[in-house]
Amino acid sequence: MNQATKRNNACSIEKETNGLPTFKISGWLDANTSPEIGLKLFGAIEAGSIHIIVDFENVHYISSAGLRMFLKAYRKCAESGGLIVLCGMRDFIEEIFEISGINSFIPVVETVDEAMKCFNIG
Repeated sequence: MNQATKRNNACSIEKETNGLPTFKISGWLDANTSPEIGLKLFGAIEAGSIHIIVDFENVHYISSAGLRMFLKAYRKCAESGGLIVLCGMRDFIEEIFEISGINSFIPVVETVDEAMKCFNIG
């Protein structure tokens, strides 16, 4: 995979049957791409979505800027009584969350189905 392909980012939101937004992110999360992805994430939170799933299946890289964006989103959701759950991480991405300690308060699970189980709704 070449540099241009790796840095080709996308962030889409799919509504699940129970109404929880699931963000599917692909590419790199760094200082160049985190602001755009953060706008979508914070837009959903400000629109009232306080329970959010973020699918990392196609994320190839995350920098400190990407980590910081998720910390801010976590705080914003927590202030409203909500939760962000991350899933589908590649091993090396998950290791970054472990080393930083972020996974001690933001749940990280294997699949979207497991992420759904983290929410006590319905």
